[in-house]
Amino acid sequence: MATDHANEHSVSSLRTPIVAVLGHVDHGKTTLLDRIRGSTITEQEAGSITQHIGATAIPLEIVSEIAGSLVDPDDFDLPGLLFIDTPGHHAFTTLRSRGGALADLAILVVDIDDGFQPQTKEAISILRRTETPFVVAANKIDALPGWDSVEGRPIQEGYQRQTEVVRNRLDERLYRIIGSLSEENFSGDLYWRVQDFQRNVGIVPVSALTGEGVPDLLAVMMGLAQRFLREAMAIDVTGPGRGTVIEVKEEQGLGTTIDAIISNGSITIDDTIVVGGTDEPIITTVRALLQPRPLEEIRTGKQFERVDRVEAAAGVKIAAPDLETAMAGAPIAVIGEDDRTIVIREVESAIDEVMVSTSDNGIVLKADTLGSLEAIATTLAEELEVPIMRAEVGDISPTDVRIAGTADEPKHRVIVGFNVSLLPEADAVLADEPVRVFIDDVIYQLVEDYEEHLGAIEAEQRTAIMEQIIRPGRFRLLPDHTFRSSDPAVVGVEVLGGTIKTNVPVAKFEGDGEPTRVGVIKGIQLEGEDIKTASYGDRVSIAIDGPTIGRGLEEGDELWTELPEKHAKILELELLDELPDHEVEVLTRYLTTVRSREPFWGK
Repeated sequence: MATDHANEHSVSSLRTPIVAVLGHVDHGKTTLLDRIRGSTITEQEAGSITQHIGATAIPLEIVSEIAGSLVDPDDFDLPGLLFIDTPGHHAFTTLRSRGGALADLAILVVDIDDGFQPQTKEAISILRRTETPFVVAANKIDALPGWDSVEGRPIQEGYQRQTEVVRNRLDERLYRIIGSLSEENFSGDLYWRVQDFQRNVGIVPVSALTGEGVPDLLAVMMGLAQRFLREAMAIDVTGPGRGTVIEVKEEQGLGTTIDAIISNGSITIDDTIVVGGTDEPIITTVRALLQPRPLEEIRTGKQFERVDRVEAAAGVKIAAPDLETAMAGAPIAVIGEDDRTIVIREVESAIDEVMVSTSDNGIVLKADTLGSLEAIATTLAEELEVPIMRAEVGDISPTDVRIAGTADEPKHRVIVGFNVSLLPEADAVLADEPVRVFIDDVIYQLVEDYEEHLGAIEAEQRTAIMEQIIRPGRFRLLPDHTFRSSDPAVVGVEVLGGTIKTNVPVAKFEGDGEPTRVGVIKGIQLEGEDIKTASYGDRVSIAIDGPTIGRGLEEGDELWTELPEKHAKILELELLDELPDHEVEVLTRYLTTVRSREPFWGK
């Protein structure tokens, strides 16, 4: 039976502020959290890149322990910080957007040597759009030449203890970050120089490896939350819980569970909840609530503690029936007795916003979660303009292979799978279908592999076209090199530019700029050996069917391969980069001459 949260005695409480950690791949987001929580999640991630959103609660007393004298717990009544660790590569824009929108504050991690990268700017754009206050963690100060490191030292103290040369090195890099912030219309400075955090972005130099600057970073985050977010953190903890599904997991003894961030209200055992599902919203009853021990991240924490109730803001694992079709990134909401229809409609509306659009033709996309599916789809569809015919969560099945095989173009007869398996039955079907399968557990690598595949297909197609198309060529009949005057005429020639081939018509330009066909090349010989093509600089003998040397065609005359208008257009608009310079020069002269009498020829 559902708990009617609305009828309980209202209890106001300050919830934990939610902090998103954003930034470019490899700039140290997860490593920074590892330093705070003493875990080793970075080593467990595929490719050391975070692939899913996770959450870690850092209680106030732990914040105070790490920050030392910078955080006096008596000065704060907020319960601590809840960190969301978000993916950093450009392929995860959607997930990162969702993380930013869910957060109250954010830390933008920037490598002091790499500076702002495209994904840094994407993160800035998300923070601006969601109006999320943030600070910059200028990471990897320990890598500065000459930097004197002390484990866990506050950065203001560490900065003062460096030599002037080292401080100047750090200042130079920080000024670049300040300049990049300015380009994004944000004013920034070292945090201890910032007077108004509502107008200026504080920059905290840190080392995720040594922990230097981490005390300052936590102190700044707690200070910002206490000063500017305290009123917003006041919630009715007895109200119906609202949150976001982070991940859907199979847990031994529990079946399918969901990891979620509860961002408002509370959730208890036996509550009726609605969760976004692949087909329709799932309405089910909470059977168990589990939370990791303090500082254990919800994705990797092995020691879960069963609880009867969870209040915002918190990460929680929820066990309930019928969660098999639940989707990562979908909303979760507790249903009260009086708002069932409204809540279900709200969840349906939210799901509609994150579903992947498909078309009648395109590739097949499979992933382990909706969040991953959406992230890959966004990159492939928007950046690479790859249409998607089928997009689903789950392993690759025989049906997926058969559907991929129906695509109209070879480049679309592809299955892209993130963190999924190729089922044995599907592998058997694959032997009979012209389908390529790409599987990886690092999204950016998967996208790069598919890009490489596209490049190979395009190269093959260009090669095939080049084999079929008539290429531009220009040659001169050599004096005293007529071996037969007709039927066919056999004459020595020098290729002045471009390429000549057998079975290609050749022409002579008349005075008015019109090419007049004189015959067709029937054979080419080089030093007595038959060849199919000759190019710039070659001296060969050719057999031309059609003309008679001495009657309208003389030694010393210049001839051109005769280009059909359609071929000329393809060469100029699609294949120009494939042609050598001497061939481009011949094509340009040919087009210029023909267009002197027909300006729109070949356009």
